Amino acid sequence: MRPTAIRRTAVAATVMSLALLTAACGSDVADKEGGDKGKAAGTSSAQPSAAKVLSAAELEDVALVQGEVKGHKVAKAGPEDSVSADDITADKAACDVFADALMGAATGTPAASTKRKVTSEPKKGVDDNSADADEAFEAAFDITTTLTTLSSYEGKGAEESVAGLRTAASGCASGFTLTAAGSKQKIVKITEAKVEGGEEAAGWTVNTESDGDRMTMKLVQVRQGSTVASFTALNLAAAASGKDFELPTAVIDAQVAKLA
Repeated sequence: MRPTAIRRTAVAATVMSLALLTAACGSDVADKEGGDKGKAAGTSSAQPSAAKVLSAAELEDVALVQGEVKGHKVAKAGPEDSVSADDITADKAACDVFADALMGAATGTPAASTKRKVTSEPKKGVDDNSADADEAFEAAFDITTTLTTLSSYEGKGAEESVAGLRTAASGCASGFTLTAAGSKQKIVKITEAKVEGGEEAAGWTVNTESDGDRMTMKLVQVRQGSTVASFTALNLAAAASGKDFELPTAVIDAQVAKLA
């Protein structure tokens, strides 16, 4: 196995440990984002949503559970995956909202939130005796982990969350540097990705760099009424090779279907 692949995998593991963050029902997130970041989320001309604002218990009822996404394992994101949104910063104030969403923190000021960690099961690998080491390595680590966050909002909060993220993605497309729990990560480029679902949806491919090694992450937000589903994903094999990977469409479709 090439040293570069090993380094990239180590970087991927570090970033994923940051990306799979949870703030139980968003207490720390709400405190922080109710201030400057709440303002940074932007405004929307849409009228206040008439859709019901789901409580924490109701969000749990519509969150994914094991068995609902074929070929994936679904689990609650636990305290060991958490980091306070106060520990997520960007070197450009306009990029704070995008940094929070990429690291798994809810944007705006949600009334309630819940999170799931969804991991794809590895595809059938190649025979190590007949394939080269790189091919065997990529097959073994072809695993996409997706942090799924459901957040409900009062008034126009859901619309503003998506609008604010779109604004931040556009303004920060050429890159910025984020710091999460003391670890820095350079965002090299943000490219819009085609996503469908819910009443509105937005998605991006995010190219990152750390210690000279580049890799890709995915970020998607889908709004259904007053609820926003946010998805942050990373594939270990793609991170090791520096290649791109597909959006976790099965996870997104399954979750959005439960919100309809």
